[in-house]
Amino acid sequence: MICSGIHAVTGESIAVEFDRVIHSARPTQASLDAPYLAPGFVDLQINGFAGVDFNDPNASLEDIGRALDAILATGVTRCLPTVITGSPDAMCASLRNLARVRHGAIAGFHIEGPHIGPDDGPRGAHPARWVRPPDLDEFARMQDAADGRIRLATVSPHWPESPRYIAALVNAGVTVAIGHTGANKTQIAAAVDAGATLSTHLGNAAPSPLPKFPNLLLDQLAEDRLTAGFIADGLHLDDAFLRVAVRAKGPARTVLVTDAAAPAGMAPGSYRLGELDVDLTADDRVVLAGTSKLAGSALRMDRAIANLMRIAQVPLNGAISAVTTNPARLIRLQGLTNGLAPGDCADLVVFRTLPMRIEAVYLNGERVV
Repeated sequence: MICSGIHAVTGESIAVEFDRVIHSARPTQASLDAPYLAPGFVDLQINGFAGVDFNDPNASLEDIGRALDAILATGVTRCLPTVITGSPDAMCASLRNLARVRHGAIAGFHIEGPHIGPDDGPRGAHPARWVRPPDLDEFARMQDAADGRIRLATVSPHWPESPRYIAALVNAGVTVAIGHTGANKTQIAAAVDAGATLSTHLGNAAPSPLPKFPNLLLDQLAEDRLTAGFIADGLHLDDAFLRVAVRAKGPARTVLVTDAAAPAGMAPGSYRLGELDVDLTADDRVVLAGTSKLAGSALRMDRAIANLMRIAQVPLNGAISAVTTNPARLIRLQGLTNGLAPGDCADLVVFRTLPMRIEAVYLNGERVV
């Protein structure tokens, strides 16, 4: 198989030859109307899609597969279905159910909680009754339920147990993110020293109001060892904050996530997120039922790319890196860290811009869109 077009990161005209893996990406003469080529997009945080809640342990394998097929149409070829704070039994049941799904788009799992900040603000929409301190025995049970496939864990550094917990997970090959926290500067520094490398949806799930300084958002922005994840839906973040935060982090330490929930890709109405009732409003907000409190998003990754370019004035190559090689390297996703390089998995997206329009998606060399 050969795909020709403009490399979305380098700007070069290339022809990519592949089967399950990429064999070559050689220079070529592109036509004037050639599309862009990019590696498949990677989403580190997705709670559901197309009406399916990944936190529901009773979701059928067929429904989860259907949701993942719908995600492929947005250009995302690899994702981490995300399980949020719940009871120990519920979280393990959700992970056990997800681990039964055989779909090439699943690159592993993300546990967002339960070891997060318990206070209003930092906790976000997570149920307060199930927030609890880090426990390595509990993580071992969740990892066993997930068949060893938890690749990312979001933790609040404010717990006294957090540095030891983070170090143990990192030593076991799990990427650890700071998130849903009201931690102070010293606690954030201790988490990073222990091995945390990501800020989960920075700018969201934090105390409100925040002091001018010390300020946990500034502490994370100033920490060069932390990559930052952003929900670029035009709703979760103020435009000015997104522009400044992306500039502070720079192109190599910026990652886009959708934080999509079951309502994504669906009509306005009522849905579920774990044990929570959520509504999708007419203006595309996912909120706790009967409130205006955001609870995930209805964002598609192709739209997130367009939003990052428009709102934060990021060029196409930077926006593509934020959804491809940057997240792949962060979770050490083998075969996807080099970007259309020989030997990498043949995950490709063929698209045009203004606005972004996806024409074809390949997963392991097979056309799926």
